[in-house]
Amino acid sequence: MAEIWELYKNSHWVVPFLTFSIYLFVLASFTLYLIIVWSRSRNIRRERLRKEYNIEIERLLSSVIFEDRTYSDFKEDKNFLVLFDTTFYREVVIESIINLHKNYEGVFAQKLEQFYKESGLIKDSFRKLKSLKWEVKCKGITELAEFNIIEAFDKIIIFAKARNKTLKITAINACIKLAGIKGIVHLTQHRDPIDDWTQVNIINAFKKHDIGDISGVELLLESQNTTVIALGLKLIKELKLTQKVPFVAQLAAQTPNLTIKYEAQNVLQTLTV
Repeated sequence: MAEIWELYKNSHWVVPFLTFSIYLFVLASFTLYLIIVWSRSRNIRRERLRKEYNIEIERLLSSVIFEDRTYSDFKEDKNFLVLFDTTFYREVVIESIINLHKNYEGVFAQKLEQFYKESGLIKDSFRKLKSLKWEVKCKGITELAEFNIIEAFDKIIIFAKARNKTLKITAINACIKLAGIKGIVHLTQHRDPIDDWTQVNIINAFKKHDIGDISGVELLLESQNTTVIALGLKLIKELKLTQKVPFVAQLAAQTPNLTIKYEAQNVLQTLTV
């Protein structure tokens, strides 16, 4: 310990330390500059490619929708296959299909769904669920839900318990779209509190997707989690589920929790007036 103190007092270490620090700072600054330049040039190149790709993709999807062409028809074009194998091109294709799918219904929407499956783009979406990045998982979930891939439900519902709030909400909304009330019944066993923002998003998902079959929503009232019970009451109230009044009345009469009791009574008053 004394030797270290003596070394510190003689100050011989100061000059080498400062020299090393300056060199390290310059190197770090130069490296950061190169990274910024590379990132910027990469983004510019991607945007340029996106504009070029969009022109070709518009023609491609127009022929799919209006000329009844399928993915098999394009496989004869070697240039198309080479381009379609590039990751970024496939990403742009998925984005374009989703935008069109949101605006079309019936036969046109079915043609887009068929192309999405036959071309293997559906595999890209499933692959995104395995990503370590939550935003990539959200993208995969949104894509699968948009194209009504029911078989993805069991994989997506796992993320309904994710710690990341955005990922959790995205997964729950997707499950509601794919399976209706089944997409939230699993919340009866949910131990963590469901915050107000998540509850609002769940309610909006039901309103947005116009879920017809709401049998089972009363199961939320049987949960040991008070926030899940509150969610069930809000759903019954917002969706005006008067057929669930007996379950709400039973809850109001039996629950020892005063907050839940008052909420249940408020729902009863709203639905029975």
